Amino acid sequence: MMILRPIQKSDYPALLNIAHESGHGFTSLPVNEELLQNKIARSEASFKKQTDIPFDEGYLFVLEDTETGEVVGTSAIEAAVGLDDAFYHYHLSKVIHSSRTLDVYKAVDILTLCNDYTGATELCTLFLKDGYRKGLNGKLLSKSRFLFIKQHQYRFADTVIAEMRGVSDENGQSPFWQWLEEHFFSMDFPTADYLTGIGQKVFIAELMPKYPIYVNLLSKEAQAVIGQVHTNTKPAIELLKSEGFTFNGYVDIFDAGPTVEAKVDNIRTVRSVQNKIARIGNVQGGSPVMVANDKLAGYRATVAELQVDATNAEVVISAEVANALNIVDGDSLSIATL
Repeated sequence: MMILRPIQKSDYPALLNIAHESGHGFTSLPVNEELLQNKIARSEASFKKQTDIPFDEGYLFVLEDTETGEVVGTSAIEAAVGLDDAFYHYHLSKVIHSSRTLDVYKAVDILTLCNDYTGATELCTLFLKDGYRKGLNGKLLSKSRFLFIKQHQYRFADTVIAEMRGVSDENGQSPFWQWLEEHFFSMDFPTADYLTGIGQKVFIAELMPKYPIYVNLLSKEAQAVIGQVHTNTKPAIELLKSEGFTFNGYVDIFDAGPTVEAKVDNIRTVRSVQNKIARIGNVQGGSPVMVANDKLAGYRATVAELQVDATNAEVVISAEVANALNIVDGDSLSIATL
């Protein structure tokens, strides 16, 4: 059985392994012992924190295979980005160059550096090990965060975003960054990506062009990847699109990968959540659904085949599922379809 739960200190070796496996472009998990341990400590503190507004909390989850005890994936939620450190994007928009006298009219795409998503809640750090990218594992790892947000909505902003990994090759080279590097930086993409991951973002403000960049001045290779995702990220963005997330022209400043957004109340899973009372017994078939307890630091979520009746306030679950979710008969559950 796969269980999603908050990360704990003992998960550090597994997190380091995932950081190595995730490769270049996965900014939120740098291969840095101190940074990774700090992430775990910050997450543990966030789950314990008493608050009714989103601020600097970071909630990091792991997916555990209960049969082997192996941690096989991670996902996370940042409560509010950009409040203590600038959160940059490029916004893709248009300017019009026109002259009635010369009978000229031309629309030109531009990229403008901005901080428009300051204060938004961010879905991040989604990674599933290669051998486990099957069945409903990916959906559980990603969508269970929506159950958590629904249960503790006061801890999160009204707008939720997700930065999608942009195009880069097997050596970590980004066509978009190569153009920026040539004209504004003397630093390769893996180095810039790593520095951002460990929190050293001052160079962005110091070296990034302050004025809009005309897209048609970029190399053809750089233009081609604006708003495009890495091959490994395609399933993740399709899943978010199915939840109601949309691309509104914001891209990453390093690899030009798209950032998608949605209002919390418009997210499909959030809207479909049913609250039920658990009754432990024999489950006679059913359909696979996501089910989670309503705890904070003790949050647990899994996939189980249940018979869910929208008109019934109770749902029967097996003793195995109850044990995995760390609940007893009569506890409340959140259930969402997959």
